[in-house]
Amino acid sequence: MKKTAIMIILIFMVCALAWASGQDAEKQGTSSAKMEAKAESKILVTFIELGSVRCIPCRKMIPIMEEVEKEYGHQVKVVFHDVWTEKGKPYAKKHGIKLIPTQIFLDEKGNEYFRHVGFFPKEKLVEVLKQKGVKARVENTKKDQGGEK
Repeated sequence: MKKTAIMIILIFMVCALAWASGQDAEKQGTSSAKMEAKAESKILVTFIELGSVRCIPCRKMIPIMEEVEKEYGHQVKVVFHDVWTEKGKPYAKKHGIKLIPTQIFLDEKGNEYFRHVGFFPKEKLVEVLKQKGVKARVENTKKDQGGEK
């Protein structure tokens, strides 16, 4: 009986030590991976879309926001506020919104550098992003150059 109890305690201690050392290694790996990701992807622009999911022109902006996030998300933070909800109303007031959809572009320091009211075609929106040095992900530029590589 004593041998069994001692074996159980030893097994428990070994498992606990293995788990603890794995947690330390995981934390170190995660933090270095996060540091590499931050160095690789610096947010240059915050793109704020103020609208509503119940507004037709605003809904037309949803696929554009998704494409921008997919193609430029490593350098662009995309934020959406539904200003027709209680949660979103304060953002309309904060940004002085009179009509929706409204797009606001902030530089890396948080200063507004461009504003547009109404539906904003992706091509024009990308021109605004490029003003601050935003570039598409490498995969997308290869695709645009005539096929996947």
